[in-house]
Amino acid sequence: MLSGSLILPVGAVMTGVIERFGVLGVFLLMVPESACVPLPSEVTLLFSGFAVHHGWMSFPLAVLAATAGNLVGSLLAYALGATRLLEQLPVVGTVLSRWDGLLERHGTRAVLIARLLPLARTFVSLPAGARHIPLTRFIALTTIGCALWALAFVLTGMLAAGAWASIDGVAGRALLAIGILVLAASVLRRRSP
Repeated sequence: MLSGSLILPVGAVMTGVIERFGVLGVFLLMVPESACVPLPSEVTLLFSGFAVHHGWMSFPLAVLAATAGNLVGSLLAYALGATRLLEQLPVVGTVLSRWDGLLERHGTRAVLIARLLPLARTFVSLPAGARHIPLTRFIALTTIGCALWALAFVLTGMLAAGAWASIDGVAGRALLAIGILVLAASVLRRRSP
């Protein structure tokens, strides 16, 4: 997990990549995020929504670039998981065994569900590869889940940018209040046992 002092510089670098390279930057940032490098996709996607709001890139291309980047990174992690080399590392082996149990109980739909959850979406490809989930099914579930994730966060970034621009207006305050409530609810839900 990134420390608080690192999040701001990492976020600034990530947004700089998007400012410089546009949708290619979105793609390039999403590949490592799905290849088990815990870059916060939320930063990439929210800033992409901001860029869409300001006309720097189109909404469909932002979502497509994010989904394609996630798919490429997921395929890399799937291939790494299929080698089963990571099981030799104690911490990774423990995490993989937990995911293996989830895949055992819920089948391949666990891949889709994990794509909609923070952190889980980054690592689910490893056990999916280790279990040799059929590649076509893995690609389909990954694409659907990653597209939904990208769609939600790019849209949220667009709305937040619009709210920020009109913060003096009633609509801006209402959107900001809704965003704060959603954030508070998700934090409280994570802390509850």
